[in-house]
Amino acid sequence: MLRARHGPSTRFRRVVVDSRKAGRGDLFVALPGEHTDGHRFASDAVERGARGVLVTELPEGLAPGTAAFVVGDALTALQRLAAGRRERRRTKVIGVTGSVGKTTTKEIAAAVLSAKYHVLKNEANYNNEIGLPLTVLEMTHRHERAVLEMGMYAPGEIRTLCEIARPEVGVVTNVGPAHLERLGSMEAIAAAKAELPESLPPHGFAVFNADDPLVMTMVERTKAQPVTYGTSPDAAARATDIESRGLEGVSFTIHWDGSTARSETKLPGRHIVSNALAAAAVGLTDGMSLGDVATALAEMEPPLRVTTHRAKGGGTIIDDTYNAGPASMAAALDLLAEIPGRRIAVLGDMRELGPAEREEHRAVGRRAAEAATVIHAVGELAELIAEAARAEGHRETHHWPTKEAAGEAVAADLREDDVVLLKASRAMEFETLVELLKD
Repeated sequence: MLRARHGPSTRFRRVVVDSRKAGRGDLFVALPGEHTDGHRFASDAVERGARGVLVTELPEGLAPGTAAFVVGDALTALQRLAAGRRERRRTKVIGVTGSVGKTTTKEIAAAVLSAKYHVLKNEANYNNEIGLPLTVLEMTHRHERAVLEMGMYAPGEIRTLCEIARPEVGVVTNVGPAHLERLGSMEAIAAAKAELPESLPPHGFAVFNADDPLVMTMVERTKAQPVTYGTSPDAAARATDIESRGLEGVSFTIHWDGSTARSETKLPGRHIVSNALAAAAVGLTDGMSLGDVATALAEMEPPLRVTTHRAKGGGTIIDDTYNAGPASMAAALDLLAEIPGRRIAVLGDMRELGPAEREEHRAVGRRAAEAATVIHAVGELAELIAEAARAEGHRETHHWPTKEAAGEAVAADLREDDVVLLKASRAMEFETLVELLKD
């Protein structure tokens, strides 16, 4: 429950920014957007049961008896409400950031900690200046731990999220070129991600990927105790004897403080071991035993970011259409290479790579030539994927200007043992290809 004090005391069940989700007893926060303004929907939220509205100007026609709070900036007010909620809770917060894998790491870390604690985590894409405060406002006395993914669009944003959530543990998964177009250099991206470990208190833990040199430059930038993970021999939480079972998952041995435990995860691909190790380090620094962490990893159900479907003709579709950058594209192709059968890679444009976009697409083409039996490159930038694959001697490489043309070609050629990987930036809307190709 949220208590707001403006004149008579008013209590609210929860805070919402989407009037369609408003219910009885809610507080609706009217935020400006790219295409519309939340103030237009304040009355709609009240009609759906909202008890109050937080606005920058009083809407006309507001129902009598509605609690209305007029502020100078609705987003700032939302964030201050969340910061106040955090201050009144004893919940231990774990922040997770990185260019790739932060959502998966957040999900695994939450699953590991749930074996011992009552855990809150941000859902869907609630990892920004709006979503994270809304998640913090869901925090109750029952929540012993909160695992919060922290995204960014520009420098300073992660620091703002940390001021709201006040994490005691921070995980940095990696630094990649996902924001290169906006930030200009890998060093600038690393500096923005470093805002998380820089914000941690001295009694906290900063969990770093020992296999990423740019992440390791952050060790000197935190007051917290650094803890490393990875396959590096020097990593505190280290994995050896990694065995992939294709789409069935991966098994590995975890080394920690002189002890070892065999574990596994139902998530597919060798790259997932890094995310699992990060989550393991979070649990291990929080008092969990190595055996309990290994069991929690093995028992967790996979998050739905990457899913599989039965394809027309009896094959398998790997649906990794959520988004794509160089690192996640390489990881998806690594997974594809581990699976028996005729391997078809349908790869689209990667966006927001700035000056690196041409070489990064060529690098994907070279890796695809090694991993895939058939390559279908889709989009203007993806033509570079096709060119690089052909330069490597790949004979079954095709380029299509539209996903519709690619979908028709793939559908006409599907066989029973085919494994089809679908991956591209979110703007390519590859989920339509999934619907076209699945049985």
